Amino acid sequence: MADSSFDIVSKLDRQEVDNALNQAAKEVANRFDFRNVDAGIKWSGESIEIQANTEERANAVLDVLKDKLVKRGISLKAIDPGEPRLSGKVYKLGVGLKEGISQEDAKKIGKIVRDEGPKGIKAQVQGDELRVSSKKKDDLQQVIALLKGKDLDVALQFVNYR
Repeated sequence: MADSSFDIVSKLDRQEVDNALNQAAKEVANRFDFRNVDAGIKWSGESIEIQANTEERANAVLDVLKDKLVKRGISLKAIDPGEPRLSGKVYKLGVGLKEGISQEDAKKIGKIVRDEGPKGIKAQVQGDELRVSSKKKDDLQQVIALLKGKDLDVALQFVNYR
């Protein structure tokens, strides 16, 4: 019998991120506490740029974005907000998007699977994803439950379950 397997990936749904950003931009434009503070949020290449006239307002816009991302089902582990920096008269805050599993994180996840998972589980690093395979599908489900219970630095999705 062939091994059953699934892939562990860390991918972002760009359309959902874009929708969350547009919703946040609308809320910032309409909210009373953001009036006359030059607050705004927009795409800047592959990252998101937030601006406001004070550091606190820039962080408040970031909180609005985080709220919209969570409502759209995107993990906050997938974003990497920087510190607000003064640029002319406004504070700018860059928010990077993290996608893919680094080699270091893949090795860490593979070690958790081998050490704490059921016996007979194999984990292979394949580029920026990790393939987990076993003879028993029940073991694979135990691995998924194990990894969901761990507090890792990356947002994980489990795909290609077969």
